[in-house]
Amino acid sequence: MSETMNSDLTLSEDGPFMNDRQKEYFRKKLLAWKAEILRESRETLEALANDNSNLADIADRASSETDRAIELRARDRQRKLIAKIDAALERIEDGSYGYCEETGEPISLKRLDARPIATLSLEAQERHERREKVYRDE
Repeated sequence: MSETMNSDLTLSEDGPFMNDRQKEYFRKKLLAWKAEILRESRETLEALANDNSNLADIADRASSETDRAIELRARDRQRKLIAKIDAALERIEDGSYGYCEETGEPISLKRLDARPIATLSLEAQERHERREKVYRDE
């Protein structure tokens, strides 16, 4: 995700939580992230389509197939990430963006800036991860 925004918008804690300026900041950040992922996906698909090499060496062929499988798994993860970005954009539209799904409390702006698809506050996320760890360890 790009560190710099393409606009002069900056994240400001001034005013009420998730005011119009903050919503616009996150909308642009999410849209830029989505555009970057889609661009990378197009480049990958073009590279895979153009890589129709018939490698004679079985080791080279196996390596090429492994690379393709890794790339396709990465693209699948990015496809799921796009769904999360789209869900975050929908939350901006319906007014629920920035609020913890578990507690209803505001998610810190710092957390949202670092992870704009976050749906849980840091405290709720930590509780969730502790519960997950307990279930995994049993």
